[in-house]
This record gives sequence, structure tokens and C-alpha cells, in this order.
Amino acid sequence: MPTRYEAAIRLDIPIDMAKRHGIPSQLSAGELEELDTNPPAWLAQSRANRTGKRAVWATLTCALCGFEEHSRPKKWWPEFTVLACDEHDASELPEPAAGAERSYCYGVGSRFFGAVDAVPPTDELDPDAPQLRPAE
Repeated sequence: MPTRYEAAIRLDIPIDMAKRHGIPSQLSAGELEELDTNPPAWLAQSRANRTGKRAVWATLTCALCGFEEHSRPKKWWPEFTVLACDEHDASELPEPAAGAERSYCYGVGSRFFGAVDAVPPTDELDPDAPQLRPAE
């Protein structure tokens, strides 16, 4: 029997909304399927209002052991290059691409950390860009 939490993930709604609209703490798979295929007015309205900018739920997967967790994404999360669970050390992650600098973000979900690889900007001038000449 799916729980309210699992129903919220499947319906792509926050837990608060599931509670507010009377989704029980446990429901049958058939009831959940019925909610998903024939949504009540409040769920249809919620889906219609979604702009698609940010997902309601994110699936976090450890790149090393495959451990998975569903979590509500936070505004401060950058675009992670790789995620790992707290069971692993940062030295176990694959090396960043050549020339990329790696930074870490801790406290992702309940037990993850993320690595963000970024290529630093170069100080060299673009040879194809127009050059400014000093006044004569």
C-alpha cells in the first residue's frame, strides 16, 4: 500500500497539499491510480498552474552506490555535476574534466553532497573580438 509520501511523489504535489486535500496516510494502489488518471478539481488545477520552471520533487541518486532518495529541490541547489551519499568520501568521486575546478555542496537532501565542476574563465583576449586601440 502506498503511503501519503509516495502518493505525493507520484502525483507530483507537495506533502502539505496531499494532507490538506485528505489523501490518507495509506491508500491502495488502485486509489492512487484513480487519483492520477482522473484527478479531482484541486489536482487538475494544480497541474494546470504548474509553470514547469522547478520540479516539485527531485530524485537524488548516488553516483557510486546507486542509493536513491526523493527530495524537494531547494532554490540554493546549483546544477550538480555528480551526487554522492554520505557513505562515501569526496575522493571516491570521478575526477573532474580537464581544466575544470571542483567545488562541493553539502547538506543536499537528507544524506547527500554534490560536486560542481566549472571551467574557470580565461584571462586571454579572444583573437576574433574587435580590439580597442589607444587614441593617437
